[in-house]
Amino acid sequence: MEKNQIVTVKIEDMTENGEGIGKVDGYALFLKDAVIGDVVEAKVIKAKKSYGYARVMQVLEPSPFRVTPRCPVAGPCGGCQLQAMSYESQLAFKEKKVRDHLVRIGGLKEPKVLPTLGMENPWEYRNKAQFPVGRDKNGAVVTGFYAARSHRIVENSRCYLGGPVNEEVLGILKVWMKENRVDPYDEEKGRGLVRHVLVRESERTGQVMVCLVINGESLPAAESLVNCLREVPGMTSISYNVNREQTNVILGKKLIGLYGPLYIEDIIGENRYRISPLAFYQVNKRQTEVLYRTALQYAGLTGDETVWDLYCGTGTISLFLARKAKMVYGVEIVPEAIENARENAKLNGIPNAEFFVGKAEEVLPEKYREGHARADVIVVDPPRKGCDGELLRTILAMKPERVVYVSCDSATLARDVKTLVDGGYEFVEAQPVDMFPMGVHVETVVLMSRIDKKGTEKV
Repeated sequence: MEKNQIVTVKIEDMTENGEGIGKVDGYALFLKDAVIGDVVEAKVIKAKKSYGYARVMQVLEPSPFRVTPRCPVAGPCGGCQLQAMSYESQLAFKEKKVRDHLVRIGGLKEPKVLPTLGMENPWEYRNKAQFPVGRDKNGAVVTGFYAARSHRIVENSRCYLGGPVNEEVLGILKVWMKENRVDPYDEEKGRGLVRHVLVRESERTGQVMVCLVINGESLPAAESLVNCLREVPGMTSISYNVNREQTNVILGKKLIGLYGPLYIEDIIGENRYRISPLAFYQVNKRQTEVLYRTALQYAGLTGDETVWDLYCGTGTISLFLARKAKMVYGVEIVPEAIENARENAKLNGIPNAEFFVGKAEEVLPEKYREGHARADVIVVDPPRKGCDGELLRTILAMKPERVVYVSCDSATLARDVKTLVDGGYEFVEAQPVDMFPMGVHVETVVLMSRIDKKGTEKV
């Protein structure tokens, strides 16, 4: 196979990142924007010895799972990898992804993986968006999302995964930048001011937050911007964040308020939450409630349990658990998130939740060594890299009856499940939850139960 060669290929499988896989005379090709079952004409763009990458030129025979993408830039934009696949097929794809990881990485023979819990309406679900700001080839200010595996901005002010408020905010921002001669940030040169604009919105309260990420210590014409943004219905919080580092990390540590409080409020279940621009908060509120109720069900609380909630963020899961547990302890590395968590506990009148700032892999082992940590149930909701080895060793030493693992990466989940199984826990079941329709990522809740010396479940 050679670069620029034109081939006809049938897509027989898909990678976990949503690329189609096909073979030409035994030679494997990976194709973005192809759906399993498609027959396509493709151009080879990179050829290695035993596999290569190709670009779909045209679909000769569409797969029965193929649909017309709703978004006109779904192909070049890096935000939606599965928009050309029917939603039912997306849910099946994610269930298979979780099962395959648990078998291949976790070493489980026949893991019980339930069907993915999907959405009735898989559009306009994101309550948060972070838009990079730049210029097009004609010098005009553009906002949108990065193309796949690049930092080239694909212009898009109306993303169908978020609400219409994003388009309104971005329109105001671009006009303000033009009128006040405010430059967007240029990554290559390290110059310019506005890097990103973050927008959060709550369906339940109607509150809207805007935070500009800037390459500077102050924002010129801030009063003018505030006056314009205040016209947006529900505008509650306007701020800017200072990030002068040449880094892929979007947010810096310094946050300056321009209008209103440095938070908005949202409601999940019975609880009300305050969320700052720096705090982690699930982007899909409707499915977050499904996710957390699953975690609560797996925790099996009766009111007498002590629970540790590790990587607790703003205390969203913690407060769900605290309504059913005797005591909940939350740990999170971001100080602003813990401040939000403590405020959220007071806001909801929940006295049986205590929060600690620090790395979970440091706080829990330290508390355990000091004799201040015991648990009937431990809930973990780590970042994509999964749980630290020291944390897993501490969990095994503490011997909680149940471990509820909430994961945003099924590969690291499977790796950590294997460690827990080797340490005396039984894998009970996994429940995938589709938090990211049209994307390849999937959240998964797993229940692990401790097995006693006789090999029987203690739950």
